[in-house]
Amino acid sequence: MMTHRAALEVLARARTEQIVVTTMGSVAIWPQVSDSPLDFHYLPSSMGQAVPLGLGLCFAQPGRGVIVLTGDGGLLMNLGCLVTAAQFPVPLYIVLIDNGLYEVTGGQAVANARRTDFAALARGAGISRVYTCDTREEWSAVASEAVTGSGPVFVCLKVQGEIGKPTPSAPRPMADQIARLRAALGV
Repeated sequence: MMTHRAALEVLARARTEQIVVTTMGSVAIWPQVSDSPLDFHYLPSSMGQAVPLGLGLCFAQPGRGVIVLTGDGGLLMNLGCLVTAAQFPVPLYIVLIDNGLYEVTGGQAVANARRTDFAALARGAGISRVYTCDTREEWSAVASEAVTGSGPVFVCLKVQGEIGKPTPSAPRPMADQIARLRAALGV
């Protein structure tokens, strides 16, 4: 099983000009491996909204591609987003960080931790390009393919959970992030 950081390091190497939306635990790590104006750290109090945000960005920026990093806890709070995303042929790449925990709220286990087949849920929702990677080597072998081409795509990365991590802060205030992303997109 890989660490969360190792999973994001692989993604940072595979990512090209896509927008990357991070949530929860990934907000603490992604800025250490990427500092692109196309990075957007979405840390609201409403977990489960990153995939809808990414889908909206796909509609606003046709053809660019949006990678959404979401956790298993956040996805469980809004599983219906997979069905919604599946009906639109847009370059949306949903990268699930499956650590079995609500890591930033104290390390409580998510419902049915480590027993839910998220890849099967994505396929059942209608997403046809689905990847599951248990190790850094497996993820490295498919990452470039997984975050390019037609979408939507669902990637389930099994990572080690870490108890005791503090709730992260975005590297910039939300207004600054929005202005930075808008400037990078020319809107």
